[in-house]
Amino acid sequence: MTYVIALPCVDVKDRACVDECPVDCIYEGERMLYIHPDECVDCGACEPVCPVEAIYYEDDVPEEWAEYYDVNVQFFETHGSPGGAAKVGVIADDHAVVKALPPQA
Repeated sequence: MTYVIALPCVDVKDRACVDECPVDCIYEGERMLYIHPDECVDCGACEPVCPVEAIYYEDDVPEEWAEYYDVNVQFFETHGSPGGAAKVGVIADDHAVVKALPPQA
């Protein structure tokens, strides 16, 4: 099980969650942040600090954003398991679903 970052993060990328994550599993794409499902330890530290309420436990993702579970998982199918976000920096890419979105206010 893992946490998932959903639509409200797109074009916001506040990064408060990154600062709270004890295992460095929240990676930054060009337009949103992604939680690596194999690196996440399900501690939940990221969820309450998100100012736009974009982070959910995978079983609690609102139906309207259910596809973001796959968005997070598939992002890492492309980029592998870098083993820590801090050493990677911004990944110059996003999942196709995110790329296709118009700019978010």
